[in-house]
Amino acid sequence: MQILEHEFMNRHTTFRVGGPARFFCIPETEEELAEIVARCTAMDLPFTIVGRGSNLLVADRGYLGVVIHVGDALAKAQVKGTTITAQAGISLAALASYACRMYLTGLEFAAGIPGSFGGALLMNAGAYGGEMKDVVRSLRLMDPDGTIREVDASWMEYDYRTSRAQKEGSIIVGATLELRPGDPKVIQAKMQELAARRREKQPLEYPSAGSYFKRPKGRFAGALIEQAGLKGFRVGGAQVSEKHAGFVINAGNATAADIAALQDEVVRQVRERFGVTLEPEVKRLGNFR
Repeated sequence: MQILEHEFMNRHTTFRVGGPARFFCIPETEEELAEIVARCTAMDLPFTIVGRGSNLLVADRGYLGVVIHVGDALAKAQVKGTTITAQAGISLAALASYACRMYLTGLEFAAGIPGSFGGALLMNAGAYGGEMKDVVRSLRLMDPDGTIREVDASWMEYDYRTSRAQKEGSIIVGATLELRPGDPKVIQAKMQELAARRREKQPLEYPSAGSYFKRPKGRFAGALIEQAGLKGFRVGGAQVSEKHAGFVINAGNATAADIAALQDEVVRQVRERFGVTLEPEVKRLGNFR
C-alpha cells in the first residue's frame, strides 16, 4: 500500500484545512486495510479512518497518528436483485447514480451528500426525509485485529446522526442495501430536483463540511443560528453562510482554528439566547488546544 509521511490533510478534507498526519496510508485491498489496522492496534498507535473528508475538521498542527484513507481503491459495488452490496470507499453520489442505472430506487436522498458510503453508514447520514437506516440490510465491520464480521442492520442501533458503530469506534468495510425497483427516468428526475434545491439553498460554491450542526429536538439549527443574528458571522476566514445559517464555510484562507472558534462562539450564543446547546456533526481530529 502507499504510505505517506507528514501528508497535509487540507488535501483530503472538504473544508480544505488541516495540518499534516504523521502517516497517511492508502490501502488498495481489504487485506491491506486489515493489515494496517491490526498493526496499529498491536503497536498501540492512534489511527483514524477517513473517506471523502466531509464532516471532519483536522487541527492546523495536524494529527500525531495514522490516517487510513478508504477511497477509490475500496469502492466496488454490485447488484443482486433489489440489493446493492458496496465497499465503504465509494462516494454516496456515485452509489446513488449506480442504483439509478440499475433501475433501483430508494437512495435518491443521498445523491448530494458530500461523503463516502462508509462515513454515511457510520453516522446515519440523511437528507430530504431519507436516512441510511431506511435502506441498510446488513454491514461488514472490521475489528481492531483486522477480522471482518457481518452484522444485521439492527445491530447498529441507528438513531439521528449516530450509530452503535460510531459510539464503539467500529470500522465499516461495506454494507448491503435493500432498495426497490424503479424507473430510471423518474429516479433521475428526483435526483435532479433535489440537486436544484441544494444549489438554491446551500453554499455549494465554498468549501464546507455540509450541514454543520445536528438538528436539536423539535428545532432547526440553522433557524436558531439565524435568529441569534449570526448569519454571516465570521472568525478569520471561517463564516456562517449568508445563504444558509446551518452551514459553516471556508470563505477564504480559513484555518481549522478559525472554524473551531466560530463553532464555539455559535454554540455559546445560541445557548445563551435560547437555552439550546447545539451539537456539531463535524468531528475534530488532532489537538486544538
